[in-house]
Amino acid sequence: ARSRTVGELLAPTAPFDKKCGRENWTVAFAPDGSYLAWSQGHRIVKLVPWAQCLNNFLLHGTKNGADAAGTRLPRQSSEGSQKSKPCEHIIDCGDIVWSLAFGSSVPEKQSRCVNIEWHRFKFGQDQLLLATGLNNGRIKIWDVYTGKLLLNLMDHTEVVRDLTFAPDGSLILVSASRDKTLRVWDLKDDGNMMKVLRGHPNWVYGCAFSPDSSILCSVGASKAVFLWDMDKYSMLRKLEGHHNDVVACEFSPDGALLATASYDTRVYVWDPHIGVILREFGHLFPPPTPIFAGGANDRWVRSVCFSHDGLHVASLADDKMVRFWRIDEEYPVQVAPLNNGLCCTFSTDGSVLAAGQDGSVYFWATPSQVSSLQHLCRMAIRRVMPTSQVKNLPIPCKVLEFLCYQI
Repeated sequence: ARSRTVGELLAPTAPFDKKCGRENWTVAFAPDGSYLAWSQGHRIVKLVPWAQCLNNFLLHGTKNGADAAGTRLPRQSSEGSQKSKPCEHIIDCGDIVWSLAFGSSVPEKQSRCVNIEWHRFKFGQDQLLLATGLNNGRIKIWDVYTGKLLLNLMDHTEVVRDLTFAPDGSLILVSASRDKTLRVWDLKDDGNMMKVLRGHPNWVYGCAFSPDSSILCSVGASKAVFLWDMDKYSMLRKLEGHHNDVVACEFSPDGALLATASYDTRVYVWDPHIGVILREFGHLFPPPTPIFAGGANDRWVRSVCFSHDGLHVASLADDKMVRFWRIDEEYPVQVAPLNNGLCCTFSTDGSVLAAGQDGSVYFWATPSQVSSLQHLCRMAIRRVMPTSQVKNLPIPCKVLEFLCYQI
């Protein structure tokens, strides 16, 4: 089936403007669904109120210029009961932007750094930050509501390829870089770098937190997929199965599954707790043999993301297609055309998929299917129990099979 187009935000183009440098490597939604951000290329990041985008799509059809002024949305200010309104921002980051991530603060979540009594920033409950990873190795932290630069983090020596905030509101930020390292930052401690995670033999392309913030997945060149214990900052295990560079990863909403995308033309869905591949989504038929897995570069998978119902996965490949997969089916349930797509992500409520290409963003409605009772039961129990604990429950074998994701 063909996915329904919701809209598109087209980057403004000047005469003689070259495509090179306008790549949109990253699109991100704020955790509360208030904002959408994407890299327009040439150092520019655009921040727009997401609800206003949807309204514009409904009012004016699918096309919308990304430089159009947006209607403002109300929000509660951090100073108290005074109302203020966020609006669109255009941020010049000073260098090519490779990665974006939104982070929101929970005041009760304390910094991991102790014996620090003074900080430049006191993050309130409605604080919303945007982290931008740049070509020169710097990470800049911005206040979303004002567009002001707060912090400039400078320890990486190469491109910052990906960024992810811990979902628990602690403002712990992890960055993945071409300098072969991951770095852990505590923004509640004024951006102090807490730890360097080493182990990747080559470039690190992406990283993602589990929903409970206890595990970090990182992927990179040389077929690498690593899982890290974020309480001890130690490696849990290495997942082996891909035949080429792994470029994207994301956990399912219940933390029981992990999706990884690779240049070997495949998306794997893993049980990360035991290191087993549960499902393979191939983008080339028949799939290439391992020795030729890197040769089908017109089928390289660029991005993968999990829907918020935990039932669907979206992937974006070099064959000019966006695909929506069900985790329990072998073939895509919906497809959509997209040339030169580089990244994709689901909106906060899961109703829309956004994909980036050449400074612009395109949106499609996600498949709407009622989850089975089995899937709802699995999601409920796997939010609180890893695979080993579920398998040790004193329940009949048939019920156990019912509650486990199976190969």
